[in-house]
Amino acid sequence: MDDFLIYLRLGFDHITDPSGYDHILFVVALCTVYTLRQWRQVLILVTAFTIGHSVTLALATLQLIHYKTDLIELLIPITILITAITNFTFKETRSRSSSITQFSTNRSWRYGLALSFGLIHGMGFSNYLRSLLGREADILKPLLAFNIGLEIGQLVIVSLVLGLAYLVIEVAKVNRLRWTLIIAGLVAGMALSLILNNDYLGELMME
Repeated sequence: MDDFLIYLRLGFDHITDPSGYDHILFVVALCTVYTLRQWRQVLILVTAFTIGHSVTLALATLQLIHYKTDLIELLIPITILITAITNFTFKETRSRSSSITQFSTNRSWRYGLALSFGLIHGMGFSNYLRSLLGREADILKPLLAFNIGLEIGQLVIVSLVLGLAYLVIEVAKVNRLRWTLIIAGLVAGMALSLILNNDYLGELMME
């Protein structure tokens, strides 16, 4: 049980580590257009991302799939940038039968996007986990514990994002569209910086 808790903590620390903030940025980008009232949509979205990264995390850790690490490290910020850009497409809509302004966030393609990009992030997670495991024979229990730790950390990030959105929009009365565009812009800018400073991209441009 001690080893289980150790890997669970490692998974939690890995996704919430500010120094490796790329995965945090992706979760923020996913949740930017949602509020606490839309927690069901967020739950489905996060579940789709979870399924995606759980699959490739397991396959890569068990060495059933192989890939170029440098390429994955470049693709991760690209997924963040794309997700952030999609947030700029959301517009406020007003129902004919209600005076309440709503966002058109019910788009099923976002779930497919989260699932697909989750596959890429799972390979990124596996790089760290494999470095921890070394030559350990039994990796199934550490794999499970690490993945659960990732999910707990992910839920913490989602809760913080939705909680902050509530305070800004409902309490401080900041325009929701403005809030969405500001956060999406910040995330997109940080993702673009990660892409431009990626060593592998530099190598590709030199070829």
